[in-house]
Amino acid sequence: MKARTANAAKPQRKRFIARTLGAAAAAGALAWLVLAGAAAETGGTGEAATPVADEAPGYAVEDFNYPLADKILAEKNIVLKRGDGHITLADCASGAGLLEIMARDKADKICFKVVGNSGWLTLEIPAVYAIKGNDYTTAVDMTVGTEEKSFDITKNAWTSVGEAADTEGRDHMLVEIRSTK
Repeated sequence: MKARTANAAKPQRKRFIARTLGAAAAAGALAWLVLAGAAAETGGTGEAATPVADEAPGYAVEDFNYPLADKILAEKNIVLKRGDGHITLADCASGAGLLEIMARDKADKICFKVVGNSGWLTLEIPAVYAIKGNDYTTAVDMTVGTEEKSFDITKNAWTSVGEAADTEGRDHMLVEIRSTK
């Protein structure tokens, strides 16, 4: 019986030795990777290396300011402030489905394209008296002096706003457009 027990113990001992050697090899490989990584970070000089990402530009953060607003102000004398990008200034000849704005101080209509499910835009256009809606449900905010008024714009039709809708005929400045589908 003793011979049988001794022979049965040998395979277990071999497995134990194999596991121990495998674990030792894995630990050695891990140690080597850690040391190699530390050497790579310091460039082998002992000094900390500067990551390339620190020199790259930072993250782009949306501030909702209207792009090229200064250029539009200089060329068209329209102040476009902020928006979500779904209401943008458009060429009135670019097609149908635009919001069209009439202002006494402007010889031509001012048009805006609306895309997406909803949009908003803050701006300043003085002396606005009529707005033609599109397929969107649109509301505008206007100011006269310190007073603020809101107007709902009729879909696909002209709506009198500002001085045309004011009993006193005062100049109104268009300050915000909001549209939803």
